[in-house]
Amino acid sequence: MNELTRILHVEDEPDIQAVARLALEMVGGFTVRQCGSGREALEAVGEFRPQLILLDVMMPGMDGPSTLQALRRMPEAAGIPVVFMTAKVQPQEVAEFKALGALDVIAKPFDPMTLSDQVRQVWARRAGG
Repeated sequence: MNELTRILHVEDEPDIQAVARLALEMVGGFTVRQCGSGREALEAVGEFRPQLILLDVMMPGMDGPSTLQALRRMPEAAGIPVVFMTAKVQPQEVAEFKALGALDVIAKPFDPMTLSDQVRQVWARRAGG
């Protein structure tokens, strides 16, 4: 399966954006586009063409689940795997997110030194590797 290089990261908190950018670009070597809202992500996805979307669950306005539903209705985004990033990681909550169509859930706060490895592991599982 093709190697993961392009990630769209959707997060409304600037400090978390900064840590994630460092973790994904500097540590992981990914090309990252960040959006501060679900609406911004919907606008960016067609132009940036990410292979994977990391999506915050709790955001003002359009939350993660609403953003995921909207992405699934867009032909250019319907097939892009989405991973939720949230502090809500009880087994029942994770199951609910997966039922919505998320590929996986990454716990917040995340470790900047291992975030890229976590993302690659999710990608490998998705690819059947």
